[in-house]
Amino acid sequence: MAKKVKKRASSTSFSLSRLFDKISTTKPSSLVVSIVVLAYAIFLFGGGLYTIISEPLPAFYTTSGFIFLYPDLGEQFISDSIIAVTLYAIGFVGLLAIYQSTKYAYKPRQAYMMLVIGVTFLLLAYIFLEDAILIKLGR
Repeated sequence: MAKKVKKRASSTSFSLSRLFDKISTTKPSSLVVSIVVLAYAIFLFGGGLYTIISEPLPAFYTTSGFIFLYPDLGEQFISDSIIAVTLYAIGFVGLLAIYQSTKYAYKPRQAYMMLVIGVTFLLLAYIFLEDAILIKLGR
């Protein structure tokens, strides 16, 4: 019985060491690393850290309806963070579309369409972010 336990324990430690070696020598692709870094940056820009630390309300209900944007610049609802993160992501997708349009120099129609889509997304994100700030300021 002791020999079986020793054999099983040694094979388990061997398989764990192989797994540890495999994990420690794995090199993630640059695409995965950049997606993770950009997602983290968008999360921070959108106020995700504030949302985690201060645990604000999701939204507020008044007699006239729900308020999704806090009417002050110093505070925010969870919906503020969600709206900001979504708009930043749309803006980033617009920047990516603009960048992709430069890769189609020999296909002018496709390059132009990608450029128009990218600029549209970027402008929509900018306009809605500015509008959200104006709502928060009460104007």
